[in-house]
Amino acid sequence: MSNTSIGIIGGGQLGSMLCSAAKKLNIKSVVISDDKDAPAQSFADEFIFSKYDNDVKIQEFCNKVEFITFEFENIHYDVLKKIDEIKKVNPKPQINKIVQNRINEKDFLNKNNIRTTSYISIKNEGELKSAQDFIPGLLKTCTLGYDGKGQYKIESEKELDNLKIDFDNDYIFEKLVKLKKEISVIITRFGPEKYEVYDPIENIHEDQILKYSKVPAEIDQNLYNQSIKWAKYIAEELNYIGTMCVEYFIDKNENLYVNEIAPRVHNSGHLTINAYNISQFENHIRAVCNLEKIETKKIYNAKMINLLGDDILVYKNKKLKDNEFFFDYLKKTIKEKRKMGHLTIIE
Repeated sequence: MSNTSIGIIGGGQLGSMLCSAAKKLNIKSVVISDDKDAPAQSFADEFIFSKYDNDVKIQEFCNKVEFITFEFENIHYDVLKKIDEIKKVNPKPQINKIVQNRINEKDFLNKNNIRTTSYISIKNEGELKSAQDFIPGLLKTCTLGYDGKGQYKIESEKELDNLKIDFDNDYIFEKLVKLKKEISVIITRFGPEKYEVYDPIENIHEDQILKYSKVPAEIDQNLYNQSIKWAKYIAEELNYIGTMCVEYFIDKNENLYVNEIAPRVHNSGHLTINAYNISQFENHIRAVCNLEKIETKKIYNAKMINLLGDDILVYKNKKLKDNEFFFDYLKKTIKEKRKMGHLTIIE
């Protein structure tokens, strides 16, 4: 083991895969998580179970590592900022302040002339009832909410009367685009104008949860170029260090829209582990730990299937073909729609 060590905030499957990437690079990984059953403890060199507002444990965590990153973006900004004052965190906490709030995120994109769907802020029932211009639309909580949580698809005005909405939260109401397909671009930024960019990945969601990804995406050269250009521009504007994902919609008229920015490694990029010489996880560790940037190349076309809930049971003892790679996240409890593992098929 080298003297380099990385601290990872959060202990889910993304943290697990970051630990595996660190191990490959001979870097010690220390995970801190507020989940005592966090799956990443099976992959980390050291695991600290703690609430994120426990100053003693946070200090202990910071003292053990040279570099710090995180595996999910919904860590409170104040927590990240406090950690950053002890030991630098990448990506920097200010980025989360933008992308943790869907209104702030879309305002940032629009200010930079990057197309998003039309949207409006909703703070009460009256504002929602008067937002007919955004129907059909998607009502989402401004903060938190992922994999379809905190989201309501509204197809007609009548549905507004039956919605049970907790207006203690702020919401964003987004007009639905006439969707043709969804893609994502995974990019790792090492510094100013220093990137490794993966080919756009085509994604299929079911109930707002990613189910299938494949590379290459079936898109024309213009969309290919524009999606990568926007991803680079966003990474540069945010002064981002590490791997991030930009999720896109493509409408029936071949217009590109940014849906969301994920300031971390991303589910749609899991296939990079088997399809590329350097995975999104390894590139993230390389960028955060100031390691050498290596040219990233696609070796295989690939498909990835998310294994949700009981899906995992089919694969636990299944004999795999030579081109199939099964990843078990080692989560202790199977829950419906919970991401339990994934299968990658290379071609």
